[in-house]
Amino acid sequence: MLNKYLQLTTPVARTFNRQVMFWFSLSMTFALIYGILGLQQAFSSEYVVQDDARQHVFWMQRFFDPELFPNDFIADYFQSVAPQAYTALYQIIASVGINPLFLSKVLPIVLGLVTTGYCFGVCLEILPVPAAGFVASLLLNQTIWLKEDLGSATARAFLYPLFLAFLYYFLRRSWLPTLVAIALQGLFYPQTLLISAGVLILQLVCYERSRPRLSRNRNDYLFCAAGLVVAFLVMLPYVFESSPFGPTISEAQARALPDFLPGGRTQFFASGLWRYWICGRRSGFLPDEWCQPTWRASIQPFFLSPPIWLGFLLPSLLLFPRPFALVKYVKQVRVLLDIVLVSFFMFFAAHAVLFKLYLPSRYTQHSLRIVLAIATGISLILILDALFRWAEQQTVRKFLTLGATALVGAVLILYPSFLRVTGQEFPSPGYVTGNVPQLYEFFKQQPKDTLIASLTEETDNLPTFSQRSVLASRELAIPYHVGYQREFSQRATDLVRAQYSQNLTDAENLIQKYGVDLWLVDRAAFTPEYLVRHRWLSQRQFQPEIQAIRARLEQGLVPALAKLVDRCSVFESQGLVVMQAECIASAK
Repeated sequence: MLNKYLQLTTPVARTFNRQVMFWFSLSMTFALIYGILGLQQAFSSEYVVQDDARQHVFWMQRFFDPELFPNDFIADYFQSVAPQAYTALYQIIASVGINPLFLSKVLPIVLGLVTTGYCFGVCLEILPVPAAGFVASLLLNQTIWLKEDLGSATARAFLYPLFLAFLYYFLRRSWLPTLVAIALQGLFYPQTLLISAGVLILQLVCYERSRPRLSRNRNDYLFCAAGLVVAFLVMLPYVFESSPFGPTISEAQARALPDFLPGGRTQFFASGLWRYWICGRRSGFLPDEWCQPTWRASIQPFFLSPPIWLGFLLPSLLLFPRPFALVKYVKQVRVLLDIVLVSFFMFFAAHAVLFKLYLPSRYTQHSLRIVLAIATGISLILILDALFRWAEQQTVRKFLTLGATALVGAVLILYPSFLRVTGQEFPSPGYVTGNVPQLYEFFKQQPKDTLIASLTEETDNLPTFSQRSVLASRELAIPYHVGYQREFSQRATDLVRAQYSQNLTDAENLIQKYGVDLWLVDRAAFTPEYLVRHRWLSQRQFQPEIQAIRARLEQGLVPALAKLVDRCSVFESQGLVVMQAECIASAK
């Protein structure tokens, strides 16, 4: 039978044997396949970049060319908030001649393979059945490649391999590797370290006859103390560090800003308790792919996302050791519950001190994906083993079980193909393709200290593809530090007013105030329709000013800048016109 040949539910006594190596190799193979599919997207065109890399990687081109982005307020900000180890990694690799943007495209496949290896190992520590490790790692790979986290190659891309590394060494009680994993978490993605520290503390609580008590094992206390000391030392610089861009924004300040309200650039305070606490992308505890705005899309968690939700069955299965005989091999499974408990504690703590611990969703959404992938791998193997035992004595049962097993395997392996049939791309690492290469090349030829003022959506791509500074853009409008938010908001407001003012003096003042060299405009920018469909200008923070501008345009009042488009143009491509700022400032 299938179980006899593939040993699907056979426990292993040794870490390395043919059975383990087969399932581990299969796990790594699928991780490699998904990574290669991601690489194909990353290198499908010369001008392709991951969405979040336009915030967190573009400034790293300074490592490759120190003359880029001189005195750039925006680049300086994103450099200041980057974790130390994350910055150091890119800087070291840039020192040997590898461009940070190139590295950001190849790094996800490496992180995916490391994640897979540790996920397989963690699952094997809980249930020593290699097929469970394969299912868990396969589901986790499918989950994370449907999101932008791993593909971003930003600091949060490291949370999956580092947290799983911590869990693996923690379960094996390997002191030194565990401490190293904790330190790396703090240096790459501190939010994950706080969850790991909580898991260390909870291991001191034991249960006897369903009653909690403190551990009597001295090594548990030493292990916990060592981990907490490392965590404390790594986190200490964050506590005393003062940002040159002001303190982290407070809840009261955020509630007063349209950026954080519904319709804002970084919407946080969603209307309704469900959207705020459960399904908010930044404020809710559920993974955002489980929360859809319409009833039709609400089937997504069950059909259009990996079936990791089957992990919810695990607690019930563990209560019935007779039909599910493999339950007796399950050990240290409590760590999954501990992760969930700590995650929810940190979730509410982050809400209590908003935004001192960054976004609350960062403490639950990632950990839930990991826990449920592992729980699902274990649950499926427990169920399959029970089916195999049920089918031992009857031929009809054997064929039914064989069919059910083949169906489950086909669903798991062919899931990405099913997604493509439904029209959803897999993998979906969030790559963005630049559509105006001539424009990028033109800006590249300008002096490296050039500052570009623009409200076009292509402005999001200019720092990455042209390596030139911009005054403001939607992609870079991240208002989590008071000083940065204030300055950036002022820049954006000044730019909107200057571009649509009836008085050319506003444009001249903007050029003089910020030292603008070039002004990029869309020929369609001076129409009411443009303002309606513009992704950034249609957001809440620009209202009601945009409404007033739109009313003037509908009345036929032409902004002063629009009259100079042809006169001051120095380059044009696909309806995007580059205007010389000096020409605008000297116009009469």
